[in-house]
Amino acid sequence: MPSSPEVHHLFHGNIADHSFSADRQTLAVAHENNIELYRYSGSKFELKDELKGHDKTITGVDIAPRSGKIVTCSQDRNAYVWESTPSGFKPTLVLLRINRAATSVRWSPTETKFAVGSGARVVSICYFEEENDWWVSKHLKKPIRSTVTSVAWHPNGVLLGAGSTDGHARVFSAFIKGVDQRPEPSAWGERLPFNTVCGEFLNNTAGWVEDVGFSPSGSALAFAAHDASITVVYPSAPEAPPRAVVSVSLQGLPCASLVWISDQEIVAAGYDCEAYRLQGGDQGWQVVGSLESGSGGAKAGRGGIANTVGAGEEGDGESALNMFKQMDLKGTTKARDDTQLKTVHQNTISTVRSYEEGGGGEVRKLSTSGVDGRVVVWTL
Repeated sequence: MPSSPEVHHLFHGNIADHSFSADRQTLAVAHENNIELYRYSGSKFELKDELKGHDKTITGVDIAPRSGKIVTCSQDRNAYVWESTPSGFKPTLVLLRINRAATSVRWSPTETKFAVGSGARVVSICYFEEENDWWVSKHLKKPIRSTVTSVAWHPNGVLLGAGSTDGHARVFSAFIKGVDQRPEPSAWGERLPFNTVCGEFLNNTAGWVEDVGFSPSGSALAFAAHDASITVVYPSAPEAPPRAVVSVSLQGLPCASLVWISDQEIVAAGYDCEAYRLQGGDQGWQVVGSLESGSGGAKAGRGGIANTVGAGEEGDGESALNMFKQMDLKGTTKARDDTQLKTVHQNTISTVRSYEEGGGGEVRKLSTSGVDGRVVVWTL
C-alpha cells in the first residue's frame, strides 16, 4: 500500500505547471505572470526567488535535469530560457514567431532543444545557434488544425508527440540537422526529416486531447481526451496502421494530465481532483484504483469523487434543514463543511510529472499540482 503523500500547500491560487530540479531540492511553479522558485528546507518548500519577465499568464515551465536551465512559455506568445549566474537567473528571450498564446513547453531528453505548443496551430521547435548566439525556432505546422494543448518527447529526442483541440494526437519528427544525431529506425519511422508525420490518431469521439505521453521504451503513445478517455496506441511499422489502439472510457470526469510509470502502467489525473492508476498492454487497459488509499476511489476506481457528489445530492434537503436549525439555535448558517472534498487535492489537478525514477527507468514517485495551489508528491 502506498505511503502517505507529501502535501505542500504553496498558496491560494492556480498552479498552471510545475517542475522539479534533478536533485529535487528546487521547485519551479507557474503562478500567474511569474515563476516562483521554492527551495526544500526541512520538510517544506520555502520561496527563494521569483523569475519576472512575462507580462501575461505563464502556461508552462520545465527544468532541464542536467544543465539546470529553466524554460518558460506564456500567453504573451514568448518563451524565455533562464540560466543560473552568480547574480541570479539571467533570461534569454526566444522568438517563437507565433501570433497566439503559447500553451505548453518541454525540454528534449538531449537538452539541446525544446518544443512549445501554441494556439497558432503550430509547434515551435527551438534550438540554440552558436554562430549567432541566440535561440531560433522551426515550426511543425501541417496537418495541425487547432490549438496544440500538450507536447511530449520520445526517449530518442527526435520524435515529438502533440495533442490538439482538433481531436488528434500526432507523432512528428522534430529532427534538426546539425543538432540531432540520426535516430535508430523504429516502428514509428526510419527516415525522419523535419515535420514528417509518423502517426495521426483519433479516439472514439474525437474529443479534445488534454495530454500526451510516450512510454519509457518509446514503443507506445498514450493520450487523455476531454471525453473522459485514455487511449494507448501501439505502432506496427512505418507508414502502416497501428498494431493496436486501446481506449479506456473512464466513469468520472476527464483527465488533464498523464505520466507513464512503466510500459504497463499509467497514472492520470484531472477534473476529478484525484489520480488514478491504469494497467494493461496491447490486449487491453483498465483502471485499477486510485493513488489515495484512504478514499472510496481506491476501492472503486473513480468512486471517491462520485461518493462525495452523491452525498451532497442525496442530502440537499437535509442540508437545508440543518442550516435553518443552526440559524435558529446558534445564529449561524454553517451546519457542516460541505466544501471540503475527500481527496488530497481540493480542485482540478492540472499537471502530473515524474518525481523520482528507479534504475530501470520505472517511476517510483510522482508529483501533481493543480488549481488549489498544492504540489503533492506520491510514493508508488
